[in-house]
Amino acid sequence: MDLMQTISDLLLFAAAFGAGTYCFVLSRRLARLSSIDKGLGGAIAVLSAQVDDLTRALAKARSGSEETVARLAARMEEAETLANDLEVMLAACHDLPEVPRAEPAAEPEPIAEVEAEPAEEPEPDAEPAAARFGSRRARSVEDDEPAAPVFRRRAASQEAAE
Repeated sequence: MDLMQTISDLLLFAAAFGAGTYCFVLSRRLARLSSIDKGLGGAIAVLSAQVDDLTRALAKARSGSEETVARLAARMEEAETLANDLEVMLAACHDLPEVPRAEPAAEPEPIAEVEAEPAEEPEPDAEPAAARFGSRRARSVEDDEPAAPVFRRRAASQEAAE
């Protein structure tokens, strides 16, 4: 029995030594894995810093987009107001009575002996291209008066400039 007891003691000692070696190897691997310079600890630290940077960038982008949305909404509202005003102005232009046009002054006769060919006269029913909409500006050019502004915004800026 003495031999059996010695063999069992040797096997128990070998198993204990193997378990100790295994624990030592695992301890070293875990230390390398959790080190801040290398391994998983360093990766976690880098990822954490990147998450913080991205959070700040996202907050800045969100505030910038909110400002842009507010400006765009204001401009869209202004554009809708101007579009409505333009529709009213166009409707008012269609409701204006036709203004009789003055006949052009007679052309002077050519001085040279060569006779000039007569120019084609426009049909009396055809309106000149500039007067198609009954423009107030065309009438003011003829009268040598400054043109009345068509839009309110332009009128305000012209008054401020004067």
